[in-house]
Amino acid sequence: MEAERLIATGRNALAESRTALDIVAEAWQAQALAQAIGSHLALCGPQEVRSEARGLSEICGGRGAADHPVLRTGGPRAAQLTEVTNARVALTALGALLGEVGIALVGVACATDEEGLYWQCIEAIDAADESNDRVRGMLRRLAIRERDRPPDAARGRAGPAAPR
Repeated sequence: MEAERLIATGRNALAESRTALDIVAEAWQAQALAQAIGSHLALCGPQEVRSEARGLSEICGGRGAADHPVLRTGGPRAAQLTEVTNARVALTALGALLGEVGIALVGVACATDEEGLYWQCIEAIDAADESNDRVRGMLRRLAIRERDRPPDAARGRAGPAAPR
């Protein structure tokens, strides 16, 4: 499944989450997706983002988000990732998802009296924040690449005038 579609599915699932545990599970789903997108871009993405993408794929200290206990019931949606058609668009959407995850987790952490749940939220907030930093870094690199690319007629930009 294409990355943008999986991200949209994750955003919808997060929005529909009604319990604290559902929100935490969706946070780890988003993290697993971020890691999968990072892995894909590290192998197949634009050269400028491969190093940062590798870092995104390794967040959580080597323990994959897909191994998180809250995901064992249905498995990670990220396993369905087959392609990242447009890296810039997918990374922009992923950044939005990770931001929404962070906000939802802060709400859960502030509302809970359960110490274990609180620390799960803190761990997930840290992972989402670190992932979002990597995503923003890749978006900056892509923006620089676009800015430095010479204009061409195929993309609808004016190039040198053709001789008549």
